[in-house]
Amino acid sequence: MHKIYFILLLTVSGFLLSEYKNTNGVASEKSFADMLKWIRSDIEPEISKIELSSEWQKLNLLEDDNYAVWIGHSTFLIKKNGVTILTDPIFSERASPFKNIGPKRLIPPAIALDHIPHIDVVTISHNHYDHLDINSLKKISKKHPNAIFLVPAGDEKLLGRKKINNVYSFSWWESFDSLGFKFTFTPVQHWSKRSLFDRNKSLWGGWFIEHKDYSFYHAGDTGYSNDFIETKLKLGSPKYVFIPIGAYDPEWFMAESHVNPEDAVLIMLDLEAEKGFGMHWATFTLTDEDTIEPKIRLENAVKNNSGIDFISLVPGEVVNLE
Repeated sequence: MHKIYFILLLTVSGFLLSEYKNTNGVASEKSFADMLKWIRSDIEPEISKIELSSEWQKLNLLEDDNYAVWIGHSTFLIKKNGVTILTDPIFSERASPFKNIGPKRLIPPAIALDHIPHIDVVTISHNHYDHLDINSLKKISKKHPNAIFLVPAGDEKLLGRKKINNVYSFSWWESFDSLGFKFTFTPVQHWSKRSLFDRNKSLWGGWFIEHKDYSFYHAGDTGYSNDFIETKLKLGSPKYVFIPIGAYDPEWFMAESHVNPEDAVLIMLDLEAEKGFGMHWATFTLTDEDTIEPKIRLENAVKNNSGIDFISLVPGEVVNLE
């Protein structure tokens, strides 16, 4: 089922002109023959459910400060200097436009949306259903009416149709200053699409977030490219990075859109970040790798690159943002 869903997202609308392109011109389009080849492969991933950590329950989410919690997939709850940031929030049961079809959660969100007492800023990397979950955004907007939503150029129309307020949209290298933080939207190698006729009609990217001499970076979804070297040259090296490590198999099909764990390490090295955290794995079955494989491959890749600090968290685990 995960193959059919992903292929539907990749197909159609190839005859339409794309509004946005990757900086290097790489297009993540696949031929019909490639798609058939993947469909016909008999590889079925070994599905497992990783255990959630209850460590976050030791926090007072409202009163405590300087922490990050991996909620699952690409969703992080980040609290720094009194400001609460939520990245790519998806709390729905499925990453899909349909209620009963599409990738279903393997694990629940480590923190339920109702348990988050305050949200200042929401960042969205791109409009795929596992990153822009409109039902979650509507609930956030209703419960936190002063929350600010930072989205890629083109996605403001979608949120506007859903009556979500305080929405700001960005092209690459554009910045937004709020609450003492600077949010800069940066290029990555990916694509966008939510329906049959909107391929690459909105942008995609990562978020480089700065507060005085402190910074962290959320890469969204990406294939490996020189964009991260350019980000470091323009914005400097972040202290913390959140990098995807899953949804890469088969690599001949996925590499242009999704890095594997070894490429994720290269991204961290390109950025010269101090500490890295793997995301985008173990929450939904999107591709053919076994659920636990990204974690194992990341650990091996780190061993082969001594001196780097890059780990995969357990959902619900707390990171102290020193």
